Amino acid sequence: MELNVQQKAEEIVNRWNCAPSNVIEMMHDIQNEFNYLPKELLYEISNKVNVPIAKIYNIATFYNAFSLKPKGRHRVHVCMGTPCHALGAPRVVSAIERELGIKCGDTTPDMKYSLDICGCVGTCGLAPVVIIGDDLFGPIKVDGVPRLLKKYESK
Repeated sequence: MELNVQQKAEEIVNRWNCAPSNVIEMMHDIQNEFNYLPKELLYEISNKVNVPIAKIYNIATFYNAFSLKPKGRHRVHVCMGTPCHALGAPRVVSAIERELGIKCGDTTPDMKYSLDICGCVGTCGLAPVVIIGDDLFGPIKVDGVPRLLKKYESK
């Protein structure tokens, strides 16, 4: 980490007025900055706002927005809601796995991409849907996967 863990924790805690009720917002700040929740930083936050580390880990594992392991710069999510699943999302996941050389839930060695599935994103008319960062694409066909990922090569 660029900054000392204690300094970074102090910065985030102060941003949220040291309020234990803001621990989720603090975790979002950490996730946004590092693309995951580093254990050392969670322990520092726990100590500084007097929230048990068990509660912080409970939050981290409950919400899909959080990850305890490093994620890539481009987070690829494939919707697995019923229409997406029925219209080929599992085949799209397999195509992305082949293209990136990783399994679902993993991150490429260069930390460029992570691949995960998600629940319904509410765009059933575009099924199957792939979300990369804030960008939503659909309907996605297996043969369109290489072209889709190529858009993020230089980003």
